[in-house]
Amino acid sequence: MSIDRLLDEFRHTFRKGIAWIEHIPARPPRRVPFPEDLDSHLQTVLRTHGIDQLYTHQVAAWRHVRAGKSIVVVTPTASGKTLCYNLPVLQRILERPSTRAMYLFPTKALAQDQKAILREWTRDIAPDMVIETYDGDTPADLRPQIRERGHIVLTNPDMLHTGILPHHVRWAKLFENLAYVVIDELHSYRGVFGSHVALVIERLKRICRFYGSSPVFITTSATIANPQHHAERLLGTSVVCIDENGAPQGERYFILYNPPIVDPALGIRRSFIQEAARIAAFFLERDLQTILFAPSRLYTEIALRYLQDRLVRRPDQRDRIRAYRGGYLPRTRRAIEAGLRTGDVRGVVSTNALELGIDIGSLDVSVIAAYPGTVASLWQQAGRAGRRDRPAVHVFVASQRAIDQYLVHHPPYLFGRPFEQALINPENLFILVDHIKCAAFELPFHEGETFAGMPIREWMELLEEDGFVHRAGTRWVWVGSAYPADSVSLRTITSDNFVVVDTSGPPRVIAEVDFSSALTTIHPKAIYLCEGQTYYVDELDFSGRKAYVRPVQVDYFTDAIRYTHVDTLDVFDERAYPGWTVAHGEVKVQEQVVGFKKIKFATHENVGSGELSLPEYQMHTAAFWLAFDRKRYLTWHTDPSVRTAMLHSLAFLLHQIVPLILMSDVRDMATAVAEHAHPDASEPAFAPRLYLYEVYPGGVGLAQNLFTQHRTLLEMALRVLQECECTSGCPSCIGPHPQLGTLLKPAVTHLLSSLLSIQ
Repeated sequence: MSIDRLLDEFRHTFRKGIAWIEHIPARPPRRVPFPEDLDSHLQTVLRTHGIDQLYTHQVAAWRHVRAGKSIVVVTPTASGKTLCYNLPVLQRILERPSTRAMYLFPTKALAQDQKAILREWTRDIAPDMVIETYDGDTPADLRPQIRERGHIVLTNPDMLHTGILPHHVRWAKLFENLAYVVIDELHSYRGVFGSHVALVIERLKRICRFYGSSPVFITTSATIANPQHHAERLLGTSVVCIDENGAPQGERYFILYNPPIVDPALGIRRSFIQEAARIAAFFLERDLQTILFAPSRLYTEIALRYLQDRLVRRPDQRDRIRAYRGGYLPRTRRAIEAGLRTGDVRGVVSTNALELGIDIGSLDVSVIAAYPGTVASLWQQAGRAGRRDRPAVHVFVASQRAIDQYLVHHPPYLFGRPFEQALINPENLFILVDHIKCAAFELPFHEGETFAGMPIREWMELLEEDGFVHRAGTRWVWVGSAYPADSVSLRTITSDNFVVVDTSGPPRVIAEVDFSSALTTIHPKAIYLCEGQTYYVDELDFSGRKAYVRPVQVDYFTDAIRYTHVDTLDVFDERAYPGWTVAHGEVKVQEQVVGFKKIKFATHENVGSGELSLPEYQMHTAAFWLAFDRKRYLTWHTDPSVRTAMLHSLAFLLHQIVPLILMSDVRDMATAVAEHAHPDASEPAFAPRLYLYEVYPGGVGLAQNLFTQHRTLLEMALRVLQECECTSGCPSCIGPHPQLGTLLKPAVTHLLSSLLSIQ
């Protein structure tokens, strides 16, 4: 079927929801001859794979790396970025067989992909070159060989952190000869994860100096607004930015789809996940290999059920659809990846786990259910279909969230604006102190030494007081009994994952759940979904980190209810306006899961609830907040319930707008409202507050960035509110408040206008 006919059928079937269709014409390649100094054997391999010339950005990368400069290559998906690092690395090893290189990928699957590519390339020209992955799945008997003989070691930051750097003596051969460190998918190293990885890289460079090596860093990234700044902050060294893409691109159609309104009074639209499943089924029924990206693990499982139900009359397609997400066992994920490459799997519903460059072949269609948090991620997900010069269709299905509604009503934001910045904060004290401990364990610190650009002496004196290090002359030596890296997770604040155990037969582990999600997803009486099957949680063993479940047939899933309280600890900066103040600083957050709701499949109506008593979680983190003068607050409305609703509605709206300003997921921050910040409400200092706080201890700089851009945040919020089609508030703006009728939305609109008018 031609793409024009396909689009005509799509327009006819989904005409009520199509908000915009962007045509992106095909782009021809820009190629140049092979560099004169490229090894003849590598030229032969390239020609064997049908490559007679290189793209311009590949040659630019070659020249800078060969000159000893670290680089960051920023080009779209499927633009041949792997050659930017494979060619110079292989050439150097062919020239000097003692050379070593380390490749870092954010996931094990990416490392396995690259190993297969490299082995194919070197099979005939360098059969003795040792190219191996080193991660948690590497057999024990193979590990000594990799440490001693590995020319290219492919691993991930987690394994570098816990399995390589603390045992660097065993890796002496690698560190003495380490010429290149390749870091793929650089844009994924942001937030807490990126802050951790920056300090892992600092530890790596410190160990390299000890062994007399100084590797060149070769990094690649999807498009972000600050690639050079982000790379230099992550690596702690200067880099050359290569961002002129020479690769071709096939014709693409990017469709923005807004589910039709089903309740005009409340502004309620059809379920975005049901509509995404309906759209994916449309393409699968036409035998187009399709990927559907869902915004969470729960929605991935729900979408799979909906999609399978829609294809019940097409068992040839229904049985070839799979779900893919974190928490699945490795063998399950590998089987799905292989099925996508061979075409045996025709459709896959995935979290952002498949957003990165894992080889899953050339798909035809990508459907993105809800905004993934950044424009960069949206384009990455779309780019999984139509690789290189193949045509493709991408469909973005908007949810009810204010941010999604903003995007479908403002297409230029997606198709004509710069990408977001990637933010990290290696100076986060919670993160920094952990990696200083790890570094002290790996090598003694010397008087006058720095770490991450900071003098180390005060840190060593603190650790000495706590009994972790001992001063011996001009050195501080680790004397702690613990193995520090083992207790530091790069992905989350804690490394304590929970395992999910199916007890319906012989006990078997079916999945893992990270600590931060456990209390809301596998609490007692929860419905846990895995590969489309519903499981009832009988018991959560909090100390043993296990959840015991059994399969059940139910028509609902569960959603946790949380209680949150925030106290201000310190104000870092503030700006006062007549009647209100904006600030950012340190806060203490107390959070507890107190119950759950039962949500019916298909209709998403609330069909029940339950109470829970789970452990309270506390953390110190960074927050941005608005504080309102008590007298001004009382003028908002005479009815206290309306004032309270206005405060909560404004918090709801601002929270949804945050990802439009920061390169963050909406889940990277949370909201809390404090109406009674002082026990005596008549106290003049009493000020109702609206908090937007970071969900990671210490924060990573999001709150500070919001403070500096608070006017933009308020302006965008006002625009969303003014353009929303509802009359009384809905999930697309301030959330539904039917008990207040049409009163609330105008009140919040007036409040935002007044705040902006007096800045």
